[in-house]
Amino acid sequence: MNEVIKTIYERRAIRKFKDKTVDKKIIEQLLEAGKMAPSAINKQPWKFYVVTKKEDVQLFSKEIGTAALKSIPQMGVKNIVKAAASSIMHLSHGIDFLKAPDPVFHEAPVVIFITAPKDNEWAGLDVGMCSQNIMLAAKSMGLDTCPVGFGKFIMKAKSYSKLNIPNMEQVLLAIIIGYGNETPEVHERKRDNVVYL
Repeated sequence: MNEVIKTIYERRAIRKFKDKTVDKKIIEQLLEAGKMAPSAINKQPWKFYVVTKKEDVQLFSKEIGTAALKSIPQMGVKNIVKAAASSIMHLSHGIDFLKAPDPVFHEAPVVIFITAPKDNEWAGLDVGMCSQNIMLAAKSMGLDTCPVGFGKFIMKAKSYSKLNIPNMEQVLLAIIIGYGNETPEVHERKRDNVVYL
């Protein structure tokens, strides 16, 4: 198995981190790897807002949790069920969403909010590919990550203005990065989802 394939197979979503900072030069290398992702018409729509200050990470986390809970009544029954299932996933990792000091970012030393222009219809796909590059690069360098979809709720948080994100951008995803302090088992992969024509 070559190193790239090995890294892909070893990457996991990690939600427990060691209390250890990540050097800025490493963060910059990860962002450069992200920028190497393909994008529609080579627009490279992503922009990165990097948070490393512990107090800010915890503040954003708590406010995102509150904003997400406030959004539930507007979601409709189907989406509420999905949100509940997502919360169960958090609880299955031993995290008490309501009592944890950092219920969204799990005390990771680095949070990267990734934005794209609101009017770019392909930005979600582009940001997804960019994010995967960042997460695989991190794994190859001995770091662990987790994509956090709840990160988009930062746009409804009181402290959102602290990020200085222009109005024409929207947060599509957050990635947490650090030195992992857990080794989750591999989830079973579906095997009946390939059709050869």
